[in-house]
Amino acid sequence: MKLTLVATCMFGLEKLLGEEIDALGLKRLDTMDGRVTFEGDAVDIPRANIALRCAERVFIRIGQFPSESFAQLFDGVRSLPWEDWIGRADAFPVKGHSIKSALTSLPDCQSIVKKAVVERLKEKYGISWFEETGVKYQIEFFIFKDVATLMLDTSGVALHKRGYRPEAGAAPLRETLAAALALTARPREDILFWDPFCGSGTIAIEAAMIVSGRSPGLGRFFAGEGFANIPTSLWAQAREEATARIRTDCKFEVYASDIDEDILDITYENALRAGVEEYLNIFQADARKIKREDRKGTVVCNPPYGERMGEREEIERLYQQLGGSFKALYPWQIYVLTSSDRFDRLYGQRADKVKKLYNGMLPCYLYEYFKPAEARADGQRTAKEIFDRKPDRHPGTYSHGEKRPYPTKEKPF
Repeated sequence: MKLTLVATCMFGLEKLLGEEIDALGLKRLDTMDGRVTFEGDAVDIPRANIALRCAERVFIRIGQFPSESFAQLFDGVRSLPWEDWIGRADAFPVKGHSIKSALTSLPDCQSIVKKAVVERLKEKYGISWFEETGVKYQIEFFIFKDVATLMLDTSGVALHKRGYRPEAGAAPLRETLAAALALTARPREDILFWDPFCGSGTIAIEAAMIVSGRSPGLGRFFAGEGFANIPTSLWAQAREEATARIRTDCKFEVYASDIDEDILDITYENALRAGVEEYLNIFQADARKIKREDRKGTVVCNPPYGERMGEREEIERLYQQLGGSFKALYPWQIYVLTSSDRFDRLYGQRADKVKKLYNGMLPCYLYEYFKPAEARADGQRTAKEIFDRKPDRHPGTYSHGEKRPYPTKEKPF
């Protein structure tokens, strides 16, 4: 039986998520801000949960209908075949959102949806009381422009929580966004991938997982594993397929460096839990002093944002210095994620492309530099003016040498 599935994502990642769904051989039906609707079978639920790098959750769409009043909402929900999924002893809590619609009270919508499902199941099971002690089926409603979509969450814990990062730095980057940054930079074995603001290592780890073929959900549990209509054999099959995609001959190399040496132990532990520690060269370095090696390379980073006034001035100086030091990395490509909408002016070069993204609820911008500097329009101050200033014109050097002497540990997966 064909199912309608919905994968949600952070704003700005819809294109990448759609391409991932295409790569699974599934048919896209619709795309809107923050979600992609597609068609699949029961086996595609575990496949999507395990494989999608940019998705936050995977839902089963139970139905969709106009909903301009509470009466319409109640009747629409009651008409849906909830008994096809929810058993008489199962739990079915309700939550949801309403955007640009007449129904604005979420508590009232929640209550009405719950009551309508109860009435439907009362009729089908011939009982008046539901203990809700069995499997949890999280119902989610999404009302957009007076059209209600009713869904069941198959993911449980959000998919960005891969399980490899119990500890993170002061400003953690969501794993799904880190994967999107890496995918945008098109990581490949013959190109060095470098994050000079690696923090707890999320971007570096996601890049290594992509190139080595390790699925992001391979080491975790999903709510849908308890669903009666999705046999455990399908989950086992999807995990076997994902395991078979892991490349054991991968020669990808990632540099993960940070000025804060204390964070690097966490970077290593996270990489170890993710099963990609062999691809990471982890070392301490000042991003303003890194130098290009004689090979092809790409820099992808998420430098500090500096949201408070005192910090902001310091961060703006950092961005100016990066404009000088990173120019010396040419012809490497540079990808910088920051919340600053004037980064390219501070950096001294107008970006070839700028994408608006969100890190959680914080709006950010991905500045992409991949054309030769002379082919690019300059920012408010020219690159030459920034690079000709005496400070930072000649970036310092460092010696990263061999990998830090971390102990060898058994991989968790």
